[in-house]
Amino acid sequence: MAKTPSTMLDLGTAAPKIRLADANGKMYDLADQSIDKGLLVIFMCNHCPFVIHIREKLVELIKRYQEQGISVVVINSNDYTAHPDDSPERMAQDSDKFAYSFPYLVDEDQTVAQAYKAACTPDLYLFDGNKKLVYRGQFDGARPGNTIAVTGADLSAAVDQLVEGRQIEVSQQPSLGCNIKWKPGNEPDYFG
Repeated sequence: MAKTPSTMLDLGTAAPKIRLADANGKMYDLADQSIDKGLLVIFMCNHCPFVIHIREKLVELIKRYQEQGISVVVINSNDYTAHPDDSPERMAQDSDKFAYSFPYLVDEDQTVAQAYKAACTPDLYLFDGNKKLVYRGQFDGARPGNTIAVTGADLSAAVDQLVEGRQIEVSQQPSLGCNIKWKPGNEPDYFG
């Protein structure tokens, strides 16, 4: 596990295309989605201690965000042949176990992660109703081993400001987590 910060994609970037299947083979295509107030795209996986640390609160808050009109999609881009805990079968198990209310998609060839310049798990991207990036970075300051409570304060403040039609005034700090587990030869130029 290498502690890796998010790349902090430029604000205003249009949401890159997503056309992926979930662990059960059901297709999700961002182009087919009607976006109301906004879109939250999260890169995460099953085994990362940084994801495990926030998962319960993240799943709880996602339900609130969805009630506020935010569409949510979660993507696992890890090489699951080298990391079987992140296999589609395990993703389906975690979806059931933790009652995910969002599509949990498999980025088999890792092109979606590369398009978003995703670097770590968790890596969070909040887009407005026009699919323009308004927030990227951390869920909150909690990390495994520190004493900061898991609240989701940073992301929640950004969601609330977006829903209220206000300028995003949250200090946007990089997320920190395990690096995405790239397949040999797929490592992007921003990895390393």
